[in-house]
Amino acid sequence: MMPKTFKTLTFAVLLQAGVFAFASAASAQIGPRGAPGAVMDIDEQPGLEAPQDDVAQMDPAFRRQPVYFRTNEAPGTIVIHTNERFLYLVQGDSRAIRYGIGVGRDGFQWSGLKSIERKAEWPDWTPPAEMIQRQPYLPRFMAGGPGNPMGARALYISGTVYRIHGTNQPQTIGYAVSSGCFRLVNTDIIDLYGRVPVGTKVVVRQQAAL
Repeated sequence: MMPKTFKTLTFAVLLQAGVFAFASAASAQIGPRGAPGAVMDIDEQPGLEAPQDDVAQMDPAFRRQPVYFRTNEAPGTIVIHTNERFLYLVQGDSRAIRYGIGVGRDGFQWSGLKSIERKAEWPDWTPPAEMIQRQPYLPRFMAGGPGNPMGARALYISGTVYRIHGTNQPQTIGYAVSSGCFRLVNTDIIDLYGRVPVGTKVVVRQQAAL
């Protein structure tokens, strides 16, 4: 028969191990806001769950990363290269943060010099009239949330019906799939949203400048 003292010691060790395992599992779900792979906290939209780590579902070539980027644009400018399927946030000193994006399909790609006129968290979606005309089966309105195709955040581009927004289809990043908007995985649009204010300059190019 096992001595009482030994059984007590064994129970204490197992209890301590269980507490450590629980704490480790919990800490793995916590990270600084914007950190790659961290679970993002949504503190302004009670009841909405934070987006899952959708980066794993996209082509690794389109994952967010700092890159060398030569440009005359000022730091803080958004530069979009449609043909490359990349959005660059200029940092200065020939550096930028590069995000993989989904772009407009053939016939819906465009270029120009614009700005961010509005920002929204978990935006509602009201398809414009021209989109409804092309696709009459679309809903006339969809409230914001995890099931909304606009994703977790939206940056509205001035003078257009287009947006830079999230998506609930991370596998479409790197493809020409939209009606003119630019989509990022939710993890990345949350990161970008936190970095750019209303008024940010947006340069949309079909291809990189030579």
